Amino acid sequence: MRFRHPDGSTVHLAYCTNVHPAETLDGVLAQLRDHCEPVRRRLGRDRLGIGLWLAKDAAHTLDTDPAALRGLRRALDRRGLEVVTLNGFPYEGFGAEEVKYRVYRPDWADPARLHHTAALARVLAALLPSDVTEGSVSTLPLAWRTAHDASRAEAARTALRTLAERLDALQDLTGRSIRVGLEPEPGCVVETTRDAIAPLTAIAHDRIGICVDTCHLATSFEDPHTALDALTEARVRIVKSQLSAALHAEHPHRPEVRDALAAFAEPRFLHQTRTATSAGLRGTDDLDEALSAGTLPDGAPWRAHFHVPLHAAPAAPLTSTLPVLKAALTRLVGGPHPLTHHLEVETYTWQALPPELRPRARAQLTDGIAAELALARDLLTDLGLKELP
Repeated sequence: MRFRHPDGSTVHLAYCTNVHPAETLDGVLAQLRDHCEPVRRRLGRDRLGIGLWLAKDAAHTLDTDPAALRGLRRALDRRGLEVVTLNGFPYEGFGAEEVKYRVYRPDWADPARLHHTAALARVLAALLPSDVTEGSVSTLPLAWRTAHDASRAEAARTALRTLAERLDALQDLTGRSIRVGLEPEPGCVVETTRDAIAPLTAIAHDRIGICVDTCHLATSFEDPHTALDALTEARVRIVKSQLSAALHAEHPHRPEVRDALAAFAEPRFLHQTRTATSAGLRGTDDLDEALSAGTLPDGAPWRAHFHVPLHAAPAAPLTSTLPVLKAALTRLVGGPHPLTHHLEVETYTWQALPPELRPRARAQLTDGIAAELALARDLLTDLGLKELP
């Protein structure tokens, strides 16, 4: 979906396909047929933006087989889909029964991360619509916080500088500009937008910036305006923003609230949980750990890294951080000029919701994704952007 900003530039809105993970190119093509095109039709659109997640094997096939890449481009065109952004955070196995800490491997100290991300950039340059010259890729925020010593930190910086040089060369070759954004996430070396400023200014290259995920922003209790203003002041480019909402518990000391939270503790994904105390941010790596007696202070609200559907906040006594998303979006695209032109709805946890909230059929998932995109569309038009055909 495309929108005209009052300054005349185009803002792109997509939804991320990691909600239906596939490891191979055949699986990606099936996604387009079974999910992405039905969402487009449900919205009554001639064209729909998607943020592709391409696992290692699918990316390698597309990067090394020109015929396969042309086939994907034709499939996108035939189904009324377009791609200006890729989710390069998960490397493989995002559809596994247990993802948890695996999603942070390989990190940016491992050469495999550089090779994969460079391949994604080359693929994206070939997939961009003919009238679009800029693409974006979101990626791991350096590494999970443990075992990231000084030597690995330097290796990560070197890899990102190398990537920036390859992206420069890619633009010289293709005329397409691809940028990569580190995506701060609780528990990682770069946990907050503030944490991103130092490494990104050390890399000091316009190709490498930040991806602002509004669920992660909220989970870390960052104020959107303060965070985004700090990035602007530091001249850190916001490559893209993922529109997502976290799980919020206002009174975590109450038994009924803890019972409601327990329904969201599940074995597949990591749900980092945070609370803001007078001594600073406190947290656990997962929601079930937070619910263990005495592990996390419960005198102030908790937020958990669980991407809940944008249009459907959990039932009381829980809610979502949709107000944080709205505040961030106002700052991102509501000013005289957009801080980013790439927005991506990223709710990948539909099948990890409590059983009674999960879509029971493919059509229900289609309805849910379409409803999220409709909400995001309405937020953008309320900010003065005009939806384009």
